[in-house]
Amino acid sequence: MPTGVALRDVREQLFDAAERVLLDGGPSALTSRAVTAEAGVAKGVLHRHFADFDDFLADFVLDRVDRFAPRAAALRDSAGTGDVADNVTAALTDLFGSVAVAVVALVTFRDGLRERLRRAWPAGVPVLTEAATTIGAYLAAERDLGRLAPESDVDVLAAVLVGTAHLLHADRGSAPPTTEAVHRVVTTVLAGRTRRPG
Repeated sequence: MPTGVALRDVREQLFDAAERVLLDGGPSALTSRAVTAEAGVAKGVLHRHFADFDDFLADFVLDRVDRFAPRAAALRDSAGTGDVADNVTAALTDLFGSVAVAVVALVTFRDGLRERLRRAWPAGVPVLTEAATTIGAYLAAERDLGRLAPESDVDVLAAVLVGTAHLLHADRGSAPPTTEAVHRVVTTVLAGRTRRPG
């Protein structure tokens, strides 16, 4: 690897390689050797920038969670426009069409990683809890606009929506669920709660 490469570039190169290995082979394939080989860097590069492999994986997971921020902002900004169920369906399909399902499997697979993540993320699995927070914030905005029933418990609705969407997407051996299947879940969970303002 050439000298003088910025740490940020090395981190991104390693994180992108880890994502490819994870998506290709699942959590058991994700080793430091596999990551450095995929990134095309010397084996010692990873350990020069991270205390150990679980430290690397924790930063990788948190980096992938941070990448959802623009999607979360876009969903919040969509409040008051379009159809509530359509907006939630698009958000869930986008979220779980990404690396999110593989990250959940990785966190479940590695005890050491879960321990590291607890330092920065005290409860839940980062991808799922961030998704639930995002969906909950969107539903709260829709409730404030009168497009969701005022008695709606948006945190419970968000948890049910994210959990069910994760179950639909979790089978790595099958094709991902159709948009229609996700929409059916969303409309069932939100049944009787959406309103037309005025």
